[in-house]
Amino acid sequence: MSSTSAASRKALSKIACNRLQKELTEWQVNPPTGFKHKVTDNLQRWVIEVNGAPGTLYAGETYQLQVDFPEHYPMEAPQVIFIPPAPLHPHIYSNGHICLDILYDSWSPAMTVSSICISILSMLSSSPAKQRPADNDRYVKNCRNGRSPKETRWWFHDDKV
Repeated sequence: MSSTSAASRKALSKIACNRLQKELTEWQVNPPTGFKHKVTDNLQRWVIEVNGAPGTLYAGETYQLQVDFPEHYPMEAPQVIFIPPAPLHPHIYSNGHICLDILYDSWSPAMTVSSICISILSMLSSSPAKQRPADNDRYVKNCRNGRSPKETRWWFHDDKV
């Protein structure tokens, strides 16, 4: 079982709970454009609806992000994936995993769920083509049994998309 699965996930720390409550309150007052938080009773897992930006390849399309918060958020990045079907994009795998540096190596505790969403929408909006990453089939095959994208050693080499 993956270290991020629901059964093994540790409860949020007091700091994480306070931070997430604050972010959720801010989100309800001023949500980022193009996103909608789907209300649940689980503070540790958010489901967010993403609407493709007008004038882009994804205009008029809607996707869902799943954001799982670790025990020590915001010191540790949340796990963020698209709930399949994931958008066709050069940095989004068919299993929903996202190759975006701020979700891994470039994470900062100053980032918020809103800033993550804006970065993902920016990544989608700048894509010149709807296509899967070249190594999609191999990657997805190696991620069976619920492997977390945080267990992947990502290679961030394309700053054009």
